[in-house]
Amino acid sequence: MWFKNLRLFRLSKPLEVSETELEKALDDLVFSPCGSQDLSKFGWVKPMGKLGQSLIHVAGKDILICAKKEEKMLPATVIRESLAEKVEQIEQEQARPLKKAEKDALKDEIVQTLLPRAFTRSNLTYAWINTEHDFVAVDASSAKKAEDVLSLLRKALGSLPATPVKLANQADVTMTDWLNEKSIPAGFELGEQAELRSALEGGGIIRCKEQDLFSDEIKAHLDADKFVTKLELCWAESVNFVVDEDLAIKSIKFTDTLTEQNEDISKEDFAARFDADFALASGELTKLIPDLIAAMGGEVRD
Repeated sequence: MWFKNLRLFRLSKPLEVSETELEKALDDLVFSPCGSQDLSKFGWVKPMGKLGQSLIHVAGKDILICAKKEEKMLPATVIRESLAEKVEQIEQEQARPLKKAEKDALKDEIVQTLLPRAFTRSNLTYAWINTEHDFVAVDASSAKKAEDVLSLLRKALGSLPATPVKLANQADVTMTDWLNEKSIPAGFELGEQAELRSALEGGGIIRCKEQDLFSDEIKAHLDADKFVTKLELCWAESVNFVVDEDLAIKSIKFTDTLTEQNEDISKEDFAARFDADFALASGELTKLIPDLIAAMGGEVRD
């Protein structure tokens, strides 16, 4: 289980729920597929899939859970075309223009008619709860997707005192200072990817790849009032990632030096390999996250 993205949430108080209680809470919102008239369904599934025995996977102080969302695919163009045909037909028959409320009702009827024949798509989103350091990390690239999973967990537990990690300093200002001063905090190495945005409205965006970020070219953009909003870093020679101005950790790549530590466990033994990979990944990230927060100037906690 190797994470690709992480959005971090701080628990304002310890999660006082046993593993048994957490399992039961998630089971009350277990995933079920879309019915004929459902647009979407969202619920909890076993992190290990069909081979799993539980809705939670535990490795020491780390708990892994997984949410599944299934959605019906109804192309907007199909709905618009069907609605236009129906509206035209009725308006000709009744010799009058239809009101907005009538068109909305027709649209709902069309959607309900098309739903049983619609294809579905689904996706899994993992959430990692660290009970030792009181944080939740969601493997999601978008803030909305992460918040959806937190909302589902909050619904399952009744309450969840989790809010996005809040830095003492603005991340974009901190990362800009690093490049201006050509100095990266100890334990980190600068990558070759960044995004720079102008502080002025409509001032432009620069996206760099395979670029020397300490070069004069980048310095010129910084001098022209651009701020670093995304920056590629490598931590402890074991994890490469891109961090953005919201402290979202994206495009995570674990180095071969790290992943090869579990190569002695056969991939055919899925359960053992899954458990070992999760323990290794969460253990490494548990050390990276506080280092990154400290490098950014520290955290404000309520």
